[in-house]
Amino acid sequence: MARKENKKEKKAERKAKRKERKGIVGMPEEQQTKKSETGQITFSHAVPAKVEELVGRTGSRGEVVQVRCKILEGYDQGKVIRRNVKGPVRLDDVLMLRETEIEARKLTQVKRGS
Repeated sequence: MARKENKKEKKAERKAKRKERKGIVGMPEEQQTKKSETGQITFSHAVPAKVEELVGRTGSRGEVVQVRCKILEGYDQGKVIRRNVKGPVRLDDVLMLRETEIEARKLTQVKRGS
């Protein structure tokens, strides 16, 4: 059994070194979900954004909806950005965005059969 444990430890060390070389260290500690001693779960920081317009469906099967949403708090407050949302979404829904700097590409209308 000790031999298996040593193998697992060595494998984990090699994996950590590989990630370190590539520059992948993981999420910063303040963004990770943690469970405190009292049993409460704390989540990473997120910014609320209100859905103002449903632009259209995207994805290979149409499973993603592109929306325009207005950021309600934070550095980019009042800014309207385009985001892709997977799952059910309606007008006036509030999305919790982990980051507000990256915007989704515009949808392009492609004619089929041409």
